[in-house]
Amino acid sequence: MATRARRVAVLDAPSNLGLRPPTPHTVPGCSKAPGALRDHRIVRRLNAIDAGCLTAPRFDASGWRPGDGVGQAEAIAEYTRRLADRVEHLWRERHFPLVLGGDCSILLGPALAARRRTERDGKHRGLVYVDAHSDFRHPGNSKYVGAAAAEELALATGRGQPDLTDIGGLRPYVDTEHLVMLGLRTEDPHRVELGATGVSLRTVPELRSGGVAPSAEWALEAMGEVATYWLHVDADVLDPSVMPAVDGPAPGGISVGELSEIVATCAGDERCAGMELTVFDPDYDPDGEYAAALADMLVESLQ
Repeated sequence: MATRARRVAVLDAPSNLGLRPPTPHTVPGCSKAPGALRDHRIVRRLNAIDAGCLTAPRFDASGWRPGDGVGQAEAIAEYTRRLADRVEHLWRERHFPLVLGGDCSILLGPALAARRRTERDGKHRGLVYVDAHSDFRHPGNSKYVGAAAAEELALATGRGQPDLTDIGGLRPYVDTEHLVMLGLRTEDPHRVELGATGVSLRTVPELRSGGVAPSAEWALEAMGEVATYWLHVDADVLDPSVMPAVDGPAPGGISVGELSEIVATCAGDERCAGMELTVFDPDYDPDGEYAAALADMLVESLQ
């Protein structure tokens, strides 16, 4: 497995910048996720390197109004650059980054890092996107944009405002022909558009009908010829019956065991360059039971 050949390096990316406040004058709880997972000793259990914490800019969504574009875009762009730098450093050290979010706008950091590598060597990089939602809202399909955590895949594929989609003149960070999605809900509003752009995807029913592990293998094949790929895992791909502690729970999801199969298959491929886990919210997990389940899943999948 890739993670055996390259030592896992756990990096905290506790950014909430892509989210809207859950209630006025409050801050989302996803920034607490890395600490909650570390409480279950994942660094030691994975025999991982502690790559520290990349502190995010201050969360302040107070000035956003409909029509303003992506909220907190300047701060997200700054954080994206710094996270890309940190991921590239871990790659130079020949480590396997396990990035603990935070909201799913942190995807832009590793995606930018991969795009920088492609710019240097001309080799394609892919993305396996395991998520309940497509996060594909953009000005071409919606009246307004605002929260990057509902738009990060659109941004990563070059759809949206240049200060986020074209950092360093590298738009797009992800080519749709090398993008594969697993776990999408059948009612996702952007599913047809994604298919029209050439994205390969399997919804939860399709994933199960093909078998979970075979579907993960299918994803690696459908991604095409790539030098490496990044694995994005959003905790809301899990069914709310087993993982209610997320920013946007979506019924009809998969089990923790099924997610473990997907992660083990994808992270075990030698081309997998690293992974991230996003949108777990410890504010909805007062007893730590769901943090323990996610930590156990990571340890089981990445050992």
